[in-house]
Amino acid sequence: MTTTTDRRSALKAKHRAAILQAARDLIDDRGGRGFSVDDLAARADIARRTVFNHFASLDEVLLAVCEQELSVIIDRFLADMARTPVGDGSRASMFEELESAARGADLAPAISGMYRIIGEPGKEDPKAAVLTQTAFSRVTDRLRDEVARRHPGADPLDTALLVDSLMSGIVVIADHWLTHDGPDLTPDALRAWDDLLGRLVHSVRSGYMPSH
Repeated sequence: MTTTTDRRSALKAKHRAAILQAARDLIDDRGGRGFSVDDLAARADIARRTVFNHFASLDEVLLAVCEQELSVIIDRFLADMARTPVGDGSRASMFEELESAARGADLAPAISGMYRIIGEPGKEDPKAAVLTQTAFSRVTDRLRDEVARRHPGADPLDTALLVDSLMSGIVVIADHWLTHDGPDLTPDALRAWDDLLGRLVHSVRSGYMPSH
């Protein structure tokens, strides 16, 4: 029984990986999300129904690809936090940890990668905006959990507000950066991203650092 279960699990994992790789290949080939479930199934060499065994819709496939893109960066984000000494649990110390991780994470390539996957999150493409917000919401949950784990005595509302403020701000500056500088990762575009991130940190910091 265990062997049969293991085989089924391995097959499910194989199919899921094939679907996500096929989605990435189609995105690269077509320059975005302009493909159907039938196209996806054909590229993955699976039945159409198998796609729906793993994902409720094509948008869910795209979200999973976006999460993969962002997860690489969030993993670095969390690893950087793990190397940072835990502070005193105050809002200021929690922000210092998040700021350090945000500056250390290579966010611009992830934002650029999401642009290729779902398009620029602007007013002319509302679906792209929804997909971007959903993808960031899912990774924000991971960050919120990590900060709460590091600071179990902190007020949960403070933790949520801090993390959500930073991540919501990243969505805003990503939209601005894509419109005015990205998505090509030129030296000028990367400098522009660093400047925007600095402005965001300054803006959010004012709400979490002690006044003098």
